[in-house]
Amino acid sequence: MRLPIIISAGLLLSFGLNLPVMSKSPIEIAQWPASKNLNLRRLKFNRDLWYRQNISNYRYQLGNSCFCIPDARGPVVIEVRNGQTTSITSVATGKPVNPEFFQKYKTIPQLFDVIQDAINRKAFSLNVRYSPRFGYPTQIDIDYDSQIADEEKYLTIEDFKEVR
Repeated sequence: MRLPIIISAGLLLSFGLNLPVMSKSPIEIAQWPASKNLNLRRLKFNRDLWYRQNISNYRYQLGNSCFCIPDARGPVVIEVRNGQTTSITSVATGKPVNPEFFQKYKTIPQLFDVIQDAINRKAFSLNVRYSPRFGYPTQIDIDYDSQIADEEKYLTIEDFKEVR
């Protein structure tokens, strides 16, 4: 009497283990358009706020918590003059760093582009905090795919100062 139950349970278990894994739950799939719309609205609002400030000379500290080489993590101080990056220096040493490591993060408009890219790529998770006064992002947390480890980005933007 128990043998048919054991065989049935074994078959169900083996079939269940062979089913493909969904990267997002049905609830997450249903919520995606709403969260995308909110992220887009927040991005547009804050990008517009940033551009209304008309700030072209500034500096900020950037930290990049990623699964990458230590030199690419920072923190670094990025200085921008007339909208162009003039220097990227290590906070720890005060010396210039390899600018290639910070190519996508070297101006505030490029940070907005990182957020837009995450929205366009339908990142699994996107959390952004913005400066209420200037509109620039102060924290960008992106997980592009919940099924992949070590591809997340966690950017922190601090100590923003307009430079005369």
